[in-house]
Amino acid sequence: MIRLFTDHPRSVGESYLEHLRFASAFGGAMLAGGIACFLHALLPFICQTTGSRTVLALHARLMQARAAAIRRGVQPEPEYLI
Repeated sequence: MIRLFTDHPRSVGESYLEHLRFASAFGGAMLAGGIACFLHALLPFICQTTGSRTVLALHARLMQARAAAIRRGVQPEPEYLI
């Protein structure tokens, strides 16, 4: 049962708590960016670049985390699986 909580975090070089913190912060930023996109859809004069800035910032954060894992000797899971 514990493996359900630890296998994926370990595969990206994190403990459960590290993964919880990173994924929660990432998800919060995604929610904020999504809300900004919905507001922009309704009121096109606001949040004109918030969505794209959020995506770019999150991508940079993910790439930094991946590079840090590789430096620690962990080969992270691929971005997507087919």
